[in-house]
Amino acid sequence: MLPLNILLITSARVGKTSLVARFLGNKFEDSYTPTIEDFHRKLYRIRGEVYQLDLLDTSGNHPFPAMRRLSFLTGDLFVLVFGMDCRESFEEVIRLREQILETKASASSGNCRGRRQAPRVPMAIAGNKCDRELRTVQAEEATAYCATQDSACVFMETSAKKNFHVDDLFYELFVVANLPLEMAPNHHKRVNAAFGSPCTLPPTSSQSSRSKKCTLSIKRRLSDACGVVAPNVRRPSIRTDLMIMRTKTCAKGEGDGVGGSPKLNLNRLVRSNAQTDKRSCIIQ
Repeated sequence: MLPLNILLITSARVGKTSLVARFLGNKFEDSYTPTIEDFHRKLYRIRGEVYQLDLLDTSGNHPFPAMRRLSFLTGDLFVLVFGMDCRESFEEVIRLREQILETKASASSGNCRGRRQAPRVPMAIAGNKCDRELRTVQAEEATAYCATQDSACVFMETSAKKNFHVDDLFYELFVVANLPLEMAPNHHKRVNAAFGSPCTLPPTSSQSSRSKKCTLSIKRRLSDACGVVAPNVRRPSIRTDLMIMRTKTCAKGEGDGVGGSPKLNLNRLVRSNAQTDKRSCIIQ
């Protein structure tokens, strides 16, 4: 099974990394450290099946446009975070959503005939720091914006500091992505992995019991789901990202019955942006 990629992207100082810490280990640190790019991996065993969720925590102001574009292409799910006390961050989220949709559409345009259609991209918009008294963005405004978008775009007020609606944010994201709801933080058992040891999930129950799971209660079925954060993982290389993107694009093209060559189209997109980076990169 191909890994599922979640990309978290936003402006600075809106609590994105704190949301990640809550999602992965229910932790919160009050100190602020600027994030350039952090990579995390979580493995699940749900109803006897294993799922891999790769999470990329990146800054909205990425210095290399080609790398950010590649992240847009390889991302399956997106979490866009803004601060309820910062209108500029809300406006940045709207721009980022448009850029993601445009990048996805341009990548698939070579495999589609006729008019290009906007892709359906599961995306959760988080209005973080809702515990602050001073607000420059109201929840009604963000909700109204999502209402003008497709059904794959959802909004949730959150507070990483107070741990308010963080679980619900990811739950709603997995709902619109048609993924197992047990991936949400409060829907599975957390398993700790020892530092430096191989990351393994607990053994599955006897295979004979799998046929009886349909008769189990919801509470019992959820108790059979578990997740573990993999230690010492590295972000996949650019080559790996390209190979995964090609595989996903080819699979989508075959499923839609559309011809074309997604490999050449993808290479052209990344190569053209890489050339732009070389021209604009200045050492200071």
